[in-house]
Amino acid sequence: MKYIVIDIAKSSFVAAFPKGAGYTTATYNNNRNGISIFLSKLNKCLDHFVLEATGNYGCLLVEMLLEAGLSVSVFNPKQIKHFSKVVHYITKTDKVDAKLISLYGSKMSPKPYKMPVASIQALKQQKTLFAQFKKQLTMCYNFLESFSVLPKPDTVSLTMVKQNISYLEEQIAVLEQEMLSMTQERCKELYAQISSIKGIGDRTTMELIVATAGGHHFESAKQFSKYVCLAPTYEYSGSSVRKKGNINRHGNPQLRSLLYIASWSAIRFNKACKDFYERLKERGKPGKVALIAVANKLIRQVFAIMRDHTFYLDGHLSKLKANA
Repeated sequence: MKYIVIDIAKSSFVAAFPKGAGYTTATYNNNRNGISIFLSKLNKCLDHFVLEATGNYGCLLVEMLLEAGLSVSVFNPKQIKHFSKVVHYITKTDKVDAKLISLYGSKMSPKPYKMPVASIQALKQQKTLFAQFKKQLTMCYNFLESFSVLPKPDTVSLTMVKQNISYLEEQIAVLEQEMLSMTQERCKELYAQISSIKGIGDRTTMELIVATAGGHHFESAKQFSKYVCLAPTYEYSGSSVRKKGNINRHGNPQLRSLLYIASWSAIRFNKACKDFYERLKERGKPGKVALIAVANKLIRQVFAIMRDHTFYLDGHLSKLKANA
């Protein structure tokens, strides 16, 4: 397998082709014409492409590679950043980055990337826009408050800020309803299965479906938990270091916040979560720590639902626990 690396920029991308003990690089325009020229030079049987996740700028390239029947892997940029420290790379240019990612791909043998279905792609775009509208709304609220306390507030400024707030609130409501409707219609079965878990509401269900690309993104509950920033960290070394750290911070903070809020309802209406929370409190765990643990348990319930393609039964024990 020959790993060809692509380092993507807004208007171009650099491809690093293995050649002997090193690499040769070539630059192409990041548009359909440039990608088509790039595709004409490839071997579908031997080439495997690796690249960093760079938001929207790499989507067209990934889609055209997959449509051409080529194998593609997409990495979190933090993985490459940490790998560069391991191999002592001190220079950072587009060509050096391309070579570094190629080396990473050859060492790690990455799994092929699967493009989300059209409905998930649309939901991701709407979710990004929704988050930006919420930020703008918060900013406008802050402007309104700061202007209002002035001795002589400008009526024109106040009027325009209020109008902007009204517009943003309307757009946010419309967009949220559109996201929920799309999720319920196009992921009907999965939506019903996840929402059957007591404590998880409509917005959290939608976010979970998007995060898991319709239930096909994660291979284990632990992997899912790490993505949502709810997996605990550990430090064990020799006989002196025995430390259980905080939750990791390298995943999806928005979904983590929603699940933390969902834990408030789960400890009241979800029997497994309620019993788990009470056991933690009896052991002296602080309330916030116990709620984070409950949020992590919700993630595991969601993963089990998606894995088994079933609905949640409150108080049901798995076969492994029943036989323990």
